[in-house]
Amino acid sequence: MTYLYLALAIVAEVVATSALKSSAGFTRLWPSLLVLAGYGLAFYLLALVLKTLPVGIAYAFWAGLGIVLVTLVGILVYGEKPDLPALLGLSMIVGGVVVIQVFSSVSAH
Repeated sequence: MTYLYLALAIVAEVVATSALKSSAGFTRLWPSLLVLAGYGLAFYLLALVLKTLPVGIAYAFWAGLGIVLVTLVGILVYGEKPDLPALLGLSMIVGGVVVIQVFSSVSAH
């Protein structure tokens, strides 16, 4: 269940972060409420994850996958276009998460 909770926490954080852009500085009600609910759920689920997964590993997944997914939302929803250095950086982040998952002894396999 740990990785399911982590995946749901990441999705909730991505939804909240994406809604943050739509909230226009918290001047629009529904996106603002989505931000609050999304971050609340994300942090609750992350707290559950930290009962069994080391904080460094959990945060590496949270941050790395969150960055990549928010970038994808930016591309698909907001029409943002990352340049080559941004894409290289994102691929390095994904590579780091894969290395942790596959090779780290502290990762809960």
